[in-house]
Amino acid sequence: MKCHLRQEFVVGGFTRAKGARLDVHSLLLGMHEKDGSLRYAGSVRPYFSSRAATAFVARANAVRSGSAAFYNLPKPEKDRDYVWIEPSIVVECSFLEWTPGGEVRHLVFHAVRDDKPAAAVTEETMVAIEGGEPVEIDAGSTREVPGPKGSLRIAGLRITNPQRVMDEVTGHTKRELVEYYAAIAQWALPHLHNRPLALVRAPDGITGELFFQKHSETGRIPGVTELPPELHPRHPPLLVANSEEALVGLARMSVVEIHTWNAAAPDLEHPDRIIFDLDPDPALPWPAMLEAASLMKVALDEIGLRSFPKTSGGEGFHIVVPLTRRQGWSEAKAFARSCEAYGAGRAAAIFGSARPQESRRKNFIDNLRNSRGASTVASFSVRARPGIGVSMPVAWDELREISRGDDWTMPKAVERQRSLKEEPSQGYWQTQQGITAAMRRAVGLV
Repeated sequence: MKCHLRQEFVVGGFTRAKGARLDVHSLLLGMHEKDGSLRYAGSVRPYFSSRAATAFVARANAVRSGSAAFYNLPKPEKDRDYVWIEPSIVVECSFLEWTPGGEVRHLVFHAVRDDKPAAAVTEETMVAIEGGEPVEIDAGSTREVPGPKGSLRIAGLRITNPQRVMDEVTGHTKRELVEYYAAIAQWALPHLHNRPLALVRAPDGITGELFFQKHSETGRIPGVTELPPELHPRHPPLLVANSEEALVGLARMSVVEIHTWNAAAPDLEHPDRIIFDLDPDPALPWPAMLEAASLMKVALDEIGLRSFPKTSGGEGFHIVVPLTRRQGWSEAKAFARSCEAYGAGRAAAIFGSARPQESRRKNFIDNLRNSRGASTVASFSVRARPGIGVSMPVAWDELREISRGDDWTMPKAVERQRSLKEEPSQGYWQTQQGITAAMRRAVGLV
């Protein structure tokens, strides 16, 4: 397993969506050289809550600067505004490694540090430890330390019953589940950010009784935060997981599956994606599932929508269509239903409706996940099914290489992500598309 490094960085600025006033997309991090100059070292998504983002922007505005403090400027990003500040704010991040060019790879934000002056932040060097003496582990580390009998600590949290078998088919334990969510956090968190959660817990393993949870219920889960009650009136506060600690905290509570809404806080009234769930008839061969996914992509391309596939971790595929937040739930749901009908019309021999009695030996396109409050298993989530597969984002040109919907296990998912030069869903975050009048006409939605 790869070890992650960790240290403080100086914030020399931040980016936000063009025209936004309070948004914080990425922090621009720097490192002091020996001569006192500030070298740009990379950017990191902080995943602030709305309150924390407001507080950070207020603090940054107090030290705004008309020019960058870095002697080497970051490469500009399209559709981003750059805000430069005096290098006085310190944050702590973990990362995989330094590049030869002096930047860092795979940064993960942990916290703002107020206990260390910015001028003291320099690149830390590793030293050899002689004599084999045990090294004290920082409480925020993702490394393991022994805990009380029958427990251990991961990411600073005590994990009880780590040897409990969660899946009898693979023998995977609770410890392995927690380690997986800690290892995959940097890739999973963008897909979870500020999205209300629906959780599937398996306290006695996936063959035992499963519990579905949307609210805190009995107690607070470490790292998991509650959204303001006014965002979901007449219901208990919804939960969000925006940090590695939150993912480890969920796995610590035996949460196996993580599902999310199609909208993100603070605007839960306008979905920012629609999802098509392709479920195959068990009697169909797998190539028919691949053909169905390909033809659905063709249908969406014809409408003018860019789409991104991921395995469900179970039997089928999910096709995700990102949208700008211009449409309400009823419009998005009606459009998804019309897209389903359009796709079924384009490939009637393969697609069927969501009614099994009318669709024997066909693939079912389920658009019912596009209602307010409905949820879909998140990218990189484990599934509470024998073999506990992972819902994995893939590229369209990889489709023929996939042999089943649960092709990726936890170890394979982490190995794959660490080996990729570019994520298959990389273009997802830059896609700006809405439901236009022409698209509605194309699918027969008047």
